[in-house]
Amino acid sequence: MAEAAPFPIVDAHHHFWDLSLGKHPWLLREPWIHMRYGDYASIRRDYMPRDYFEDAQGFHVAKSVYVETEWDADDPGGEVAWVKDVMQRHGYPHAVVAQAWLDMDDVQQVLAGHAASGVVRSVRHKPTVTHSPHVPRGMPRGSMSDTRWRDGYARLAPLGLSFDLQVVHWHLPEAARLARDFPHTTIIVNHAGLPSDRSDAGLAAWRRSLECIAQAPNAAIKISGIGVPGQRWTAQANRQVVLDTISIFGADRCMFASNFPVDRLAGSFRTIVDGFRAIIAHLPETQQRALFHDNAVRYYRL
Repeated sequence: MAEAAPFPIVDAHHHFWDLSLGKHPWLLREPWIHMRYGDYASIRRDYMPRDYFEDAQGFHVAKSVYVETEWDADDPGGEVAWVKDVMQRHGYPHAVVAQAWLDMDDVQQVLAGHAASGVVRSVRHKPTVTHSPHVPRGMPRGSMSDTRWRDGYARLAPLGLSFDLQVVHWHLPEAARLARDFPHTTIIVNHAGLPSDRSDAGLAAWRRSLECIAQAPNAAIKISGIGVPGQRWTAQANRQVVLDTISIFGADRCMFASNFPVDRLAGSFRTIVDGFRAIIAHLPETQQRALFHDNAVRYYRL
């Protein structure tokens, strides 16, 4: 067991859900969706602050950021209202990344409600993507190149909202263009750009994608969700991904995040936190604190 860190942790990406609400189709209905970690039966149950505190036992998680959970797409405001109630009852989380469908007719109303909530700092709409880097992309509905989607995205900056981006890494050059076109909107790349292909060629392509988006000064990245399908989380397996991400973005634009309970499918909270700490142990303490705490405070205005 590692010694306690000399600084508190801000968990920049985790989830809660109460399945009795009937608001999470992917956790409730058959057939199951495709999940990159495979079988997710073990997380198809309620996950609330008491469960998170149990997973994080022994660590000082001072603050945390709740990220939308693919709640009923017809009710994005309902998710924020529910999370605010959880905050009031449990003291966690401290900020919200809310669902927003940027290509829908009601996007202005939804975003205005999020901005007025007092807790939403960013929104997430997983853009339409291809499942291979070799598939022609074009401008399909819901993609980052879709004019209607971009019109919705343009509404974020005036409302003071950031954008959490979850796409496979070969779409990050497209995201880099988005960052250039909307320089006043911060893009926070989720899950290190999803480097699931750990072959030499796969990692080289992933690094090129990260280098592209990292050129945008309004881009940051969360190092989370980097488990390897079919394998348990280890520092050895993830060391190069963590160090390359920090090298490309700089320690001042990277954030640790647990992605719990989803990443419980890859390893325990302790395994992931201790592994991350071991990987960055050679860095100055100021940079370690930035990765675990200070950057998330800054980007999510905690």
